[in-house]
Amino acid sequence: MADPQRARKLADRIQEIVARRLDKGIKNPRLGFVTITDVKVTGDLQHASIFYTVYGTDDERRDTGAALKSATGMLRSEVGKNITARLTPSIEFILDALPENAASIDRLLQEARQRDQESQTMAASAEYAGDEDPYVKPRDEDDDDEGVLDAAAPEDEGDGLVEPDGSTR
Repeated sequence: MADPQRARKLADRIQEIVARRLDKGIKNPRLGFVTITDVKVTGDLQHASIFYTVYGTDDERRDTGAALKSATGMLRSEVGKNITARLTPSIEFILDALPENAASIDRLLQEARQRDQESQTMAASAEYAGDEDPYVKPRDEDDDDEGVLDAAAPEDEGDGLVEPDGSTR
């Protein structure tokens, strides 16, 4: 197992070599506008996964993927000439879904902003279903409730005890 720092340096070097070679041009009309976004090298330095994006339509992405697959051998030999490792790693091209994910996240954020705006608009014109303050407040002594009798203290009925003969006091 190689040092992770060495693997990272090798990945950076491979990214630079492949990007430079693609910039110089490969004689394949199917190759579109390619950007190498990242390279991952395994711990034993035997395999490199090269992530790329293509500016264009789905057909251009497919064509570019086919062009890179056909140019893999030539690009691997270019990498082998320009690195100082004992063995040249095998390379694999993987379409990076980063732009599609970013567009999806942007779309979701825009939808969230729109829903937030709608809820703020609705809240601004909303009215209370009942009172503004639904909590019961303590009564002031000044309030006169003359028409209401206190149920706990009946008037002129005595103490409410029943005598043995059935009469009340």
